[in-house]
Amino acid sequence: MTAVQDTPRGAFTRINEVWPEAVEPVEPPSFTVDFGKVVVGYPRVRFTSASDNSPGVRLAFSETRQFLTDRSDFTRSDQSGVPAQGTDQFAVPAGGADWTDRKGHQNGTQVYADGLHGFRYLKITLDALASDAPAAEPWGTVEIDSVGLDFTAYLGTPATYRGWFLCSDDDLNRYWYGASYTNELVTDTFRQDDVDPRNAWSASLEGQLVLHDGPKRDRDPYVGDLAVSARTLYLTHDEAAEAARNVLADLAAHQRADGWIPPASINAYTLPLFDYPLWWVTCSWDYVLYTGDRGYAERHYPNLLKVLDVWYPSVTDSAGLLSKGLNNTGGYGDYAFLGRTGRITYYNANYVQALNDAAALARWLGRRADADRWTERAGRVRDAINAQLWDASAGAYLDSGTGPVRHAQDGNAIAVTAGVADAGRAASALAHLDATTRRPYGNAFMDNDTLFDGASQRVYAFTSYPEIVARFETGRADSALDQIRRTYGWMDGHDPGITHWEGIGPDGSLYEDAYTSMAHGWSTGVLPALTHQLLGARPTSPGYATWEVRPHPGDVSWAQGQLPTPKGPLRVEWNRTSTAFAVTVHVPAGTRGAVALPGDSARLTVRGGGRVLWNGRRASARSVSVTGGRVTVSDLGPGTHSFTATTGRG
Repeated sequence: MTAVQDTPRGAFTRINEVWPEAVEPVEPPSFTVDFGKVVVGYPRVRFTSASDNSPGVRLAFSETRQFLTDRSDFTRSDQSGVPAQGTDQFAVPAGGADWTDRKGHQNGTQVYADGLHGFRYLKITLDALASDAPAAEPWGTVEIDSVGLDFTAYLGTPATYRGWFLCSDDDLNRYWYGASYTNELVTDTFRQDDVDPRNAWSASLEGQLVLHDGPKRDRDPYVGDLAVSARTLYLTHDEAAEAARNVLADLAAHQRADGWIPPASINAYTLPLFDYPLWWVTCSWDYVLYTGDRGYAERHYPNLLKVLDVWYPSVTDSAGLLSKGLNNTGGYGDYAFLGRTGRITYYNANYVQALNDAAALARWLGRRADADRWTERAGRVRDAINAQLWDASAGAYLDSGTGPVRHAQDGNAIAVTAGVADAGRAASALAHLDATTRRPYGNAFMDNDTLFDGASQRVYAFTSYPEIVARFETGRADSALDQIRRTYGWMDGHDPGITHWEGIGPDGSLYEDAYTSMAHGWSTGVLPALTHQLLGARPTSPGYATWEVRPHPGDVSWAQGQLPTPKGPLRVEWNRTSTAFAVTVHVPAGTRGAVALPGDSARLTVRGGGRVLWNGRRASARSVSVTGGRVTVSDLGPGTHSFTATTGRG
């Protein structure tokens, strides 16, 4: 360059030549911290010093390496009134700072940070937005001493686990505890700065422990997610059951005059979903079943009456089936915002389940007339489903009574678990799902792509859970375990590992790319399935006043576990060989239950308490019977009870 030359128009320089060549721009310096698994909370960076020009740093977050870029895989600011920035910003003072990433601007309307994040990978770059100058400059020197996290979710420790599970298959153990950790990430306090910015904040929930749907997004308590995540919570950290109760009670408090209950607080409790009021009924029964909270049941019984006796009758057609589109519900969505209208098997099978759950709750409260009415209606809906929605040519339930022919995982699985399908239809429907939806990463939720392109390649752990339960409960333990190993093995074995994904797309991909939540409470159904079906222990009346142990061992050699009950732990241990099955149950005070031993009753000899209880033909005690093909020992009270079933009569 020539020297500076003064002119009437100001000073300027003239370039004579560039030597040796033009300088290429360089990438700003950065480094990435891997937290080892998905975490959630407020990132914390300790800066020891910086140059005196207010150098900026930008933080980008991601749950996966695939979407770890100069932009976060998700920020709530992108969905709020703040201009989309993609990163969190901080201008480092010369004297350093111990900075916690909290929502807000550092300098007036400049240098914005989003605050709480769910992530595994954190990329820190020496850089600044052009719009942040001069408050933050994209150059300088920064020294960092440490990077950490103020973890906000429920912290599961050996001291907090009231329930646990172990078995001979270490992969299954990993999936159980991966589900528990996933659920801990969504068990968090409802805070205005940290929830979904799409008008989801509610004064009625502020400061309360809740179950969000995911740590990254949407960070709002959805009742459909509770259908799975609440069960996971009850079986692990029972003292946190208030999280489910807080959500259910809050949604009930926002019930519409016509009986419809909102799915979540998003959009000021107005998001129109067709199926979620049914999940509120079932989740309310689950809460009472696991906790025995009679006060909740009494207080919210009027809400239940309005859901089942006002709103759902308003969307029931002449055949007695729910039909989306009636009563101006054509634009309503469901758990996946699917464009389904008319008679849908999933909605109606869910309706049968909700009616039967409500009837059980009503009987417990002494409301026998309501219970009888709902039981009778459930039977009518069941019969109508079988008459109108069974596809004999495919041997499975139709997804919809209108439009292109397809068969869905949700409707067929819940038809089995809700008792809509008899044994023959259940076997046929599950065989159809095996033949048409099996993928290396689980079972797809549709058998073809007539609903949308790629539907037959999409896996939801949310709807896989009832299919897994259906397989266990119909004597198909090996296929249930196979489905678990494919679904949860895929998630556990792929980045970010450990936690359970919101959904899986074609070829095992993230089904909504970077937007996909890689830790989602509704995907933790493997935990209740392993405890309730494989181990076999579950409550059968509120507060575990009665319980059942009905193991479905499949190829697992032994299993043991503990279920927290209001009366103390219910502990179960069993092991099997080629010729014998042994089980021990430790029963808490104030409860009674039954043990149903696996195997063909005609070929078994069952011993307990030092004597033969069943010799293959007859029982030696009134408490021993054959129910559902299994030798069952009933009326077991507090204490320890051990039984052995061996092949062959004796």
